[in-house]
Amino acid sequence: MTRMLASVTGVDEARVALEAGVDIIDLKDPKAGALGAVAPEVMRRTVSFIAGRAPVSAVCGDLPMQPAVIRAKAEEVAATGVDYVKVGFFPSADTAVCAEALAPLAGRTKLIAVLFADLAPDFEFLPAFARHGFHGAMVDTAMKGKGRLLDFLPPQRIPPFVERARSLGLMVGLSGSLEAPDIPRLLPFSPDFLGFRGALCDASDRTGLISAGAVAQIRALIPEEPRPGAASSVDYRLLAARGYSPGADPTLGTDRIFVRDFVLPVEIGAYSFEHGHSQKVRFDVTADVLRVTDRPEDMRHVFSYDIIMDGIRTIVARGHVQLSETLAEQVAAHVLENPRVMRVIVRVEKLELGPGGVGVEIERNRAAQAAAARRRASPDEVNVAATAGPDKKGAAS
Repeated sequence: MTRMLASVTGVDEARVALEAGVDIIDLKDPKAGALGAVAPEVMRRTVSFIAGRAPVSAVCGDLPMQPAVIRAKAEEVAATGVDYVKVGFFPSADTAVCAEALAPLAGRTKLIAVLFADLAPDFEFLPAFARHGFHGAMVDTAMKGKGRLLDFLPPQRIPPFVERARSLGLMVGLSGSLEAPDIPRLLPFSPDFLGFRGALCDASDRTGLISAGAVAQIRALIPEEPRPGAASSVDYRLLAARGYSPGADPTLGTDRIFVRDFVLPVEIGAYSFEHGHSQKVRFDVTADVLRVTDRPEDMRHVFSYDIIMDGIRTIVARGHVQLSETLAEQVAAHVLENPRVMRVIVRVEKLELGPGGVGVEIERNRAAQAAAARRRASPDEVNVAATAGPDKKGAAS
């Protein structure tokens, strides 16, 4: 389950975040840079205030990539009693040396390596972080106000990062000027946490105070991790809008969400001359989606077309596809993963094989998908049921 991390400046903001049901309280001074650190005394006071009701993390600051400097600051932050210590790794020839310098501390506290999407992050360092005992790795942005995470790390590049980190036993986080519309796009990648600051503040000003209303809006978009004895602050009827439960109200009918004329370079084709290079392919997708409210107001109430486009990008990035039919089936299956989608029509059209387009259009629906899944799960039982029915009927007549 993906958790929500909220960056706060101290006790007052931590109180707001905690009351909203935030999963991880993260200490940061947004006026001091991307990973600006608050004073150690502020860390200690906040840890004392939280008193175990949620994990607490803290950043070490925007530090030079010098092993002794990074080790000393990380030790100082760890001594305040926070659960996670976040260490920024800016591009440097000394990245591996700095990671190694933190190995002794990694045996005593949970270290999170922070890489930066807007600074050409090298994910080949993930094995080094794992080898030196780091607890996790995350991607953030260094130049706040210059763009969001997805501007620098497109959707098709996120699964390889998440899968590589997780295969190494690392906790995985995504952050970087995230906004509400980014949440449904990132949740399908199943990171361990999504981190927020600007989206929690009035007017999205990350250097201002966080707003209870803004925190609640982000919280409502992420399934809440249950806590023993605690009441959930999430309206699960609204979560159905994002596909987290099948609780959408069928009496409200459906909306038709579409993506048209979405053209991407795709490695596709069964002929030998189609291998080894890409060609333009146009996608048209229409999805009938159950409504969750008759008064949609924000991202909690809609099915984002970005989910469709991100899914297509991710599927295409996997490599060569032999058939247009295969590609269409994969896109349809991706869209139908959301339990609110009742029917989907996918058109895949190759644009470079002649004066016109050629391709395939398929229609898939939830009922047929469920039936096919049952057949795949227990083909013997289905066959027995199909043959036993007439036999028994005949015996009774």
